[in-house]
Amino acid sequence: MGVHISKIKNISKSVKIKLFLTLCIAVLCIIFFLIFLNSFALENFYLYSKRNTLKEIYYQINDYYNGNAPKLDLEAELERISVQNNFDIIIEDEDNMYIYSSDKNFRSLSQNNKGEILETNENFKIIKQQDFKNGLTYIILSGKFDNGYYLHIRIPVTSIQDSVRISNHFLLLMAGFTIIISAVLVSVISKKFTEPILELNKIATEMANLDFSHKYRIKDADDEIDNLGKSINTMSDTLEKTINQLRNTNIELEKDIEEKSKIDEMRKSFISDVSHELKTPIALIQGYSEGLLENVNTDAESRQFYAEVILDETNKMDRLVKQLLELMKLEYGKREFNNKNFNIIELEQEVIKNSKVLLDEAQVEVKLDKQKELIVFADDFFIEQVITNYLTNAVKNVQTVNNKKEITIKNEILKGKNKVRIKVFNTGNQIAKEDIDNIWKRFYKADKSRNRESGGSGIGLAFVKAIMGHYNNEYGVENRKNGVEFYFDLDIGEKE
Repeated sequence: MGVHISKIKNISKSVKIKLFLTLCIAVLCIIFFLIFLNSFALENFYLYSKRNTLKEIYYQINDYYNGNAPKLDLEAELERISVQNNFDIIIEDEDNMYIYSSDKNFRSLSQNNKGEILETNENFKIIKQQDFKNGLTYIILSGKFDNGYYLHIRIPVTSIQDSVRISNHFLLLMAGFTIIISAVLVSVISKKFTEPILELNKIATEMANLDFSHKYRIKDADDEIDNLGKSINTMSDTLEKTINQLRNTNIELEKDIEEKSKIDEMRKSFISDVSHELKTPIALIQGYSEGLLENVNTDAESRQFYAEVILDETNKMDRLVKQLLELMKLEYGKREFNNKNFNIIELEQEVIKNSKVLLDEAQVEVKLDKQKELIVFADDFFIEQVITNYLTNAVKNVQTVNNKKEITIKNEILKGKNKVRIKVFNTGNQIAKEDIDNIWKRFYKADKSRNRESGGSGIGLAFVKAIMGHYNNEYGVENRKNGVEFYFDLDIGEKE
């Protein structure tokens, strides 16, 4: 135990020394960098800035004398510019006669234009000039106005040089104070470096309990604590990766088992449904086949009738099996939907047109909304099946009410939902309450008295339920005053 405490203390001292040296080096680097900038860049930047200021003042005063500026007391304005910018200004006419001067001593100096040329053009010249008498350095702009007057502006630069020296001395002084303060702060801050050790202990304890969610934060200090933290993180990542792989494998296995269970359930349901529904047609086929074999009826017309019944029942079985397979794919998510924008009105018209023979036999006319276009987003193939099933169901159940058989298809926009509700109404008897929820089940027939010719397979509404379940849209049936209304919702699409 004492050895561990001794090691912790040694580590703490090592970290404290590193922290102190790092702070000192950082402070000194920053200070020396600022001194470098002050010495070599600040003065040049200052001269560049003042040159731009001189040029702006030149153009400003030139505008004053050209009458392009608002009326003002020109001498007072020049005085303001001189004081505000610490300028000495002289303005002379074509004969070098004094017009304005903010400093008489500047007039004699301005006659000497010798010095380092900083910038020149056809309007003015800017030079850097040293006054050896006073030991001062100036920037001087000498130029000619558009009206022929001459302008001389002088600004001393010695002040910026003094500022650089003062700033550098101040920075060196601040460096000393910062290093002293750093020594005090390091002793306080270093105490926090014991926290990583406690953190590592906590992480190790959690790993022992198979909790790998916490990781040690590497500081890139390359010390003993960081190396230990890296090793623990590596071990934690490896164990976590292994556990995650086991979890993913387990999830995939569960999915496979669930998928297999669905397939088995679908297979059992299919076999059960087929067995149930094919009993009657198989019995009929068997009976009529035996009748043919035993020559129950010897005339050709009877034999032809027996053969037609067998063929008809065979076709019904074929359609039923195909419908069941399709329904199973829909119910168990094995069918892909090709959604797109299309006009539901055109689709409804097409369904009515394709059902003309059925409608004529029932002696019923379908009324459709007079809209020309209503764009929805869905798979038009499956939506056509939904409308066809609703219309076929309406034709089979339509009855005369108030001296008329009526089937109506309406399209109602649902406000605030961006959906349209398609309604198929037929006059006739209402559906009993106990049958309303059951009619969506496979092979359920609310009218137990309907024969096989007119009753259908009993899976049309199950198709509707499966298709609408894919879209998570509402569907249903409601009893109305003179009949029954089936409905389903679709998402409104966009015009292309």
